[in-house]
Amino acid sequence: MFGKKASKPQNRIDSLIGAGTRIEGSVSFSGGLRVDGEIQGNVTALPDQPSTLVLSEQARIDGEIRVSHLVVNGTINGPVHAIEFLELQPRSRVNGDVHYNTIEMHLGAVVDGRLVHATSEAKTVELKLASGGG
Repeated sequence: MFGKKASKPQNRIDSLIGAGTRIEGSVSFSGGLRVDGEIQGNVTALPDQPSTLVLSEQARIDGEIRVSHLVVNGTINGPVHAIEFLELQPRSRVNGDVHYNTIEMHLGAVVDGRLVHATSEAKTVELKLASGGG
């Protein structure tokens, strides 16, 4: 946590899943990935490396997403974990809980689930009963 620098988003796209392409199964990637097609499975970036996932308006992912930077303008059915930054563009539709550190949400974006800030996940409160002295 402390001393860990935030990674910069990937400014380039290393891989593309084009419109009309459908993948059934989990996808693991590093660097930048743009999705214009459909993925039926989880999409995960390699841990401890900067990664950017961009979903175009035509894109659809049915599964869990776990990346450092995420830009969405398509549809996601499943939980989202944007470790550092999440941008929900006007045509984005997310059906599932969204875990984020920093979020930018445009007018028109829809989230059907909980928005969970990263620091609120880390906070746990232990309640103890007060002992009555008598």
